[in-house]
Amino acid sequence: MASKEEIAAFITDEFPQTRIVVEQVGDQRARVSQVVDHSDLRPGGTVSGPTLMAVADVALYVAVLGVIGIVPLTVTTSLTINFLRKPEAGRRLIAECQLMKVGKTLAVGEVSLYSEGLPEAVAHVVGTYAIAPHPLR
Repeated sequence: MASKEEIAAFITDEFPQTRIVVEQVGDQRARVSQVVDHSDLRPGGTVSGPTLMAVADVALYVAVLGVIGIVPLTVTTSLTINFLRKPEAGRRLIAECQLMKVGKTLAVGEVSLYSEGLPEAVAHVVGTYAIAPHPLR
């Protein structure tokens, strides 16, 4: 297992381009957030699909690392998103992940994405990660 602090440091070091903040990790769950800025918007003033997918993917990665420890080559093998409603451009994106199964080689989880402060999800994501062999195993 890895702590929130260890995972946040890893994400910052290995993905310096990300603006995603690790907020919570544990109990096969994770919560991350990202401030939405102009670069995340598409015409019409809504948050772009690629931004939503990236935040969801990181939430899933963080939850998996919280269970298996820092295993950098654990990678996304599938990610399916359902866009439910227009995200609010002026609000942070919040991604809440719950892992459904963590095996030896695969982890499956779901992520609900929200515009901060609003109760209804803006998107629902299901993803699978391939777990790389740990160098110490």
